[in-house]
Amino acid sequence: MFFIGVDLGTSAVKLLLMDEDGKIHKIVSKEYPLYFPQPGWSEQKPEDWFAQTMAGIKELTAECDKAQVKGISFGGQMHGLVALDEKDEVIRPAILWNDGRTGKQVEYLNNVIGKEKLSKYTANIAFAGFTVPKILWMKENEPENFARICKIMLPKDYLAYRLSGSFCTEYSDASGMLLLDVEHKCWSKEMMEICDITEVQLPKLYESWEAVGTLKDDVAAELGLPADVKVIAGAGDNAAAAVGTATVGDGGCNISLGTSGTLFISSERFGVDDNNALHSFAHADGNYHLMGCMLSAASCNKWWMDDILRTTDYAGEQKSITGLGENRVFYLPYLMGERSPHNDPDARAAFIGMSMDTTREEMTLAVLEGVAFGLRDSLEVARSIGVNPKRTKICGGGAKSPLWRKIIANVMNMKVDIIESEEGPGYGAAILAAVGCGVFPSVEEAAKKLVKVVATEEPDAGLVTKYEERYQKFRKYYPLLKGQF
Repeated sequence: MFFIGVDLGTSAVKLLLMDEDGKIHKIVSKEYPLYFPQPGWSEQKPEDWFAQTMAGIKELTAECDKAQVKGISFGGQMHGLVALDEKDEVIRPAILWNDGRTGKQVEYLNNVIGKEKLSKYTANIAFAGFTVPKILWMKENEPENFARICKIMLPKDYLAYRLSGSFCTEYSDASGMLLLDVEHKCWSKEMMEICDITEVQLPKLYESWEAVGTLKDDVAAELGLPADVKVIAGAGDNAAAAVGTATVGDGGCNISLGTSGTLFISSERFGVDDNNALHSFAHADGNYHLMGCMLSAASCNKWWMDDILRTTDYAGEQKSITGLGENRVFYLPYLMGERSPHNDPDARAAFIGMSMDTTREEMTLAVLEGVAFGLRDSLEVARSIGVNPKRTKICGGGAKSPLWRKIIANVMNMKVDIIESEEGPGYGAAILAAVGCGVFPSVEEAAKKLVKVVATEEPDAGLVTKYEERYQKFRKYYPLLKGQF
């Protein structure tokens, strides 16, 4: 049997074909454009996602026995607003997770409605990237479009809708909309009233491993797949990545170094920190998780390499780097503003501490360290409420860098486990598909059976001490510069 995992990312859709033993047989990636119509805005066309996903599935299954494909599921970029009209046509380009246009709406939600009420209704406060501020922005700035809204959905759920015809979502992704009562796993009536929308406009809620339908006949025919292929609800990208790294059950931890960066801690218990600095979301295993999200992680390194140094030799640039823990240059990783823990869409990136003898290597190292320090900010919030994991899994494009893994281990003072497959959301999605098709009795059992740790990066006591001193300096820079952004 084969299962397809679809990772709907910000730069590309990545698809993988997995068998029931967890072996990956093929991986396909298809890129699509990202649009920045105004400074701080970030949009994509949902039609591009679907077209490239269809092309990717065709390429992925070209050489396999298509009759053996049993299920397809998703891990998707979270928070994006996809709005359809009564004809199921996309009303406007999707407003993405890293879009910063909603400062006014976030201020209204947090300061007029009030953080205390928001936390009571949804277990979270408003962040610029969340879906509700986007809905309010659309209502205020594009009232003619807002009036046409028939269906509100998240990015990966648009794929599920086009593939199966099911208007659906699931709890992990819905948690990041600011519309879900996370603790009780239902849509919040109060938040719907605030947004001036009705439950009819919102998708039906599922657990991540549940089947939402099967392939539509025309879709199955075009793909050459059986019509009874199950479409499984899937998960938000971070929850899917957590499944793909076996960060399930109670007390697991995963760090993702993708376009965004996340610290993800799984828990059997629902919980919220006092200042809502971490997100309190439902997990794809049926439980809950705490998550700190920084908007620019591996994308910081990509920007530095591609746009500034103008090189594609990422490994080569890191090869000659030495002097860990002794760098004089600091980097604030806020290219697109920041979410956890600062909640500041106006924050911007900065290099600090350069001199005439500053080297290319020091600035490259500063970028890697700045992302690690940003993740450490979220870990400190978790530690403040008594959650203190001693080891973590790691995934995402940045996780392929041995140097970056070493920096993470020592900045966090945690053991970093490297897993056999670093495919993150796509692999987690395939596991969810296997569970949904009955191969495994639970997500936790499937993940722990299929995910294998192949190496561990141990923190070095000397480096931990050096990085502790540097982190304490780093954490002072944002408050000092905040008024200048």
